[in-house]
Amino acid sequence: MRNQGIGSWPARRNRRTPRRTALLHEGRAYDYATLHDRSSRLAHALRGAGVARGDRVAFLGPNHPAYLETLFAAGTLGAVFVPLNNRLAVAELALQLTDSGTRLLVHARQPDGKVDELVSACGPLSLLCVEGDGPGQGYEQLLAVSPAEEIDEEVGHDDVCLIMYTSGTTGRAKGAVLTHGNVVWNSLNVVVDTDIAGDEVALVGAPLFHTGALGMSCLPTLLKGGTVLLESAFDPERVLRLIGLHGVTALFGVPTMYDAMAAAHGWREADLTSLRLLLCGGAPVPTRTARTYLERGLVFVQGYGMTEASPGALVLDRADAARKAGSAGVPHFFTDVTVLRPDGTETAPGENGEVVVAGPNVTPGYWNLPEATAEAFLDGGRFRSGDVAAVDADGYVTLVDRLKDMIISGGENIYPAEVEDALLRHPDVAEAAVIGVPDARWGEVGRAVVVPRPGTEPTAEELLAHLGKLLARYKLPRSVVLAPELPRNATGKLLKGPLRDHYGSAPAH
Repeated sequence: MRNQGIGSWPARRNRRTPRRTALLHEGRAYDYATLHDRSSRLAHALRGAGVARGDRVAFLGPNHPAYLETLFAAGTLGAVFVPLNNRLAVAELALQLTDSGTRLLVHARQPDGKVDELVSACGPLSLLCVEGDGPGQGYEQLLAVSPAEEIDEEVGHDDVCLIMYTSGTTGRAKGAVLTHGNVVWNSLNVVVDTDIAGDEVALVGAPLFHTGALGMSCLPTLLKGGTVLLESAFDPERVLRLIGLHGVTALFGVPTMYDAMAAAHGWREADLTSLRLLLCGGAPVPTRTARTYLERGLVFVQGYGMTEASPGALVLDRADAARKAGSAGVPHFFTDVTVLRPDGTETAPGENGEVVVAGPNVTPGYWNLPEATAEAFLDGGRFRSGDVAAVDADGYVTLVDRLKDMIISGGENIYPAEVEDALLRHPDVAEAAVIGVPDARWGEVGRAVVVPRPGTEPTAEELLAHLGKLLARYKLPRSVVLAPELPRNATGKLLKGPLRDHYGSAPAH
């Protein structure tokens, strides 16, 4: 085959294991022959709609087989896949569609009018509607009349596979460019380091528009010829039932998802004997959570990653979970992670420094942002994570702090600068800052500290309603504190440390 990218995976799996089940979704099973057939038909349909090499094709919707079919079909043509977070507001989605220059949008299960609003906001856009009678051509009808002949375009590891948007510290979402090589090498890392098997049955309830679910569970399982059980939404009680029903062997989730399962009705009676791999990302596994699952004979494989690393950087093996509790582990097999001082030299054991990641799974940069790309890399393609960590004498890395002040709430990354920028659009807000405060359920939630304009008295309800029109719901602060001023240094730079110290435990509105 001339196609060395992931668009060729359905064809390669079809010639090896055509009758093995590839996908399970809402009572339907798709074997690898079916996945290959449908992906090939969709590739012909996309080509017929004018999609060519390098063109961007987006998907908006919950976890669905059409997501993967669109990813593989785009890869077959050498086009670029753009997964969109369906939890975002229309304004945020329109920005990403416009920024990426998306030519065609595949959409599924969107609220009435949302796609029409998108088209109105970002201009001409070809549409494919997966289900129902939404705007655009019918997805299934188009597949039915498209040819199934195999397409073998020349696609290499350096060609762009997808653009994954990740919120930036400047308040604007940045499109991390991931090549086919990035995705392939990350999948190989996961297969090597977590022992994913050909008979794996991986339940994916976390959203595929994040690299964690896509890169750490879904794609590695398909690479090995296992079965991916796709859930459109996460329901802890349903997950417990599905584990026993389908003999699920692998799960991927964030700590709040695992906590919800342990708190769900039926946890004690659930048959979990088939489980052998619990992958957890997004945030460190709390000791309480680890202990709860250990009582059921289950140990987590956890680690550390980022969208720009496709996403795996560090992994902590099950055998080291107790001995190295609190650590994010060691670098993935084909990835190198170093912790550097500000002068670029490596830190001594126990010394804090910035995490820097290199390897074939690391992005070449951000879409249409050359300055941001240049700032993010050191010589030799080493990516600056912006996170602070220390390495122990055995080479295990423990995360200490986040230079970028990112808040991780329920596995979702929330960047204060983006929320602060939206707050400052309110006419009664003179200054605003957002900090993370502890939360028993989500691990961490946002708190807005607002300085009102003189003569105004904005309420928390007004400010949150204002943010709700601009940002996804999960980004909204859970509390608001009104303050006379914000702590700043002599040059006017906001001091987040004193801000957290003073307002992190202050009474909130």
